[in-house]
Amino acid sequence: MRLRIVVVALALVWVTLASTAAAAPPCRRGSCPDVNIGEGAITASYVDGDASSPVRSASNAAPPPELPYRWYLRTSCQVTDETQGGCVAGNNECPTVEGRLIYYYIVLHRRILLSTGPIDAVPVPAGTAVGDVYGPLVPEGGSCVDVTDLNPPPSPDEVFRYFQTLPLPQLTTRQQPPGEALVGLPVIFFTDSPTTQLFTVDIRGFTVDIAATASTYSWDTGDGVVLTTDDPGAPYPNETITHDYSSGTYTASLTTTWSATYSVDGGVQADVPGTTTTQGAPATFTVLQARTVLTNPYD
Repeated sequence: MRLRIVVVALALVWVTLASTAAAAPPCRRGSCPDVNIGEGAITASYVDGDASSPVRSASNAAPPPELPYRWYLRTSCQVTDETQGGCVAGNNECPTVEGRLIYYYIVLHRRILLSTGPIDAVPVPAGTAVGDVYGPLVPEGGSCVDVTDLNPPPSPDEVFRYFQTLPLPQLTTRQQPPGEALVGLPVIFFTDSPTTQLFTVDIRGFTVDIAATASTYSWDTGDGVVLTTDDPGAPYPNETITHDYSSGTYTASLTTTWSATYSVDGGVQADVPGTTTTQGAPATFTVLQARTVLTNPYD
């Protein structure tokens, strides 16, 4: 079993309930009316105990009667790094229990409109239906939380968000002849940079292997033409991508579209539901006009 423990530094909490990941000025724990949980929070329909409990249990099997809150769990790394949740883990502050996943989380809750009506005087926005959340997020502080029963494998969309942030290779544009070319002789384009890359990332305690592949190449020739191909080209004499120029100086560049597959904890591979792009270093070259000059063969 893989157990990763995160020590939460709760001196700062980000303000502003928003769907974006933008951070607002920090404030001390408990003094913020709203907290931005970003995209990385794990949600639960039930979290027992309170911040004084040695270990709280989170579940999506809510016991009767209706519960008035929905809970949100975030690690300190997700607070300080909205995109990937990457930061340096500290010492183990939570117990290790065989067969259980226990992490240190920032626990927050938000009100739910019950069939019996609101639970307090916090205004309920017009159009809120029974079962919908409303009002501000309320931080409860940090706790060790057993999430074994609700820690699902990363979703395809969650993997795609990580995929977009990976340091994919920026493929370099190569052209032949190198340096100066001639009008009437096509310029050959290709890239000799790596077109596949394997990454291993940690998403909420799951090991996710992402295999990225360059799937489309868009060659901006520098004279208003874009050549789109599904191969990286090749140098002479096996060239597949060429372009004719008039005389002048040009800067060509390559935009690469990447697709990927992924697997979770060594399981079955699946497609990442989306692509991302990178742009490599451009190549600048001059195309010359060759002219015929008569000379005296006896000179």
